[in-house]
Amino acid sequence: MAQALVIYYSRTGNTRKMAEAVVEGINKEGVEAVIKDVKDVDVDELLKYDAIAIGSPTYYGSMAFEIKQLFDYSVKFHGKLEGKIGAAFASSANVGGGNETTVLDILNAMLIHGMIIQGDPQGDHYGIVSVGAPDARVITQCARLGGRIAKLVKRLK
Repeated sequence: MAQALVIYYSRTGNTRKMAEAVVEGINKEGVEAVIKDVKDVDVDELLKYDAIAIGSPTYYGSMAFEIKQLFDYSVKFHGKLEGKIGAAFASSANVGGGNETTVLDILNAMLIHGMIIQGDPQGDHYGIVSVGAPDARVITQCARLGGRIAKLVKRLK
């Protein structure tokens, strides 16, 4: 059975809520999703999943150190994550707080690994973003992202 890993870092709980909605969307489409706080992720686990979605709060226009550290440790798998599906989501305190640059930083790391990134012609094109606590729009978009991840996993399996 196809499996997806949803990783997040969250100080306030906002990014965690987004991750939970992504998991809900994945599961709804019949793909097994596992959710983990980045502190509980062993970098070796990345190899066993078909899809990996990562969420981070925005710090200085980029991903949190804890997420960046996971990518830094993943260097030992350079080329071994190729073909896996990747997705990103982010939260910040302000509209101009750097959400989109955070999402793109996460996607850049995934692209360097050779992962497959699917854009979205509707809603948040690069990845879902939330300003403050996720509202109904953000939760709906996160579930949509999860569903799109699951559908792509099934299409490629």
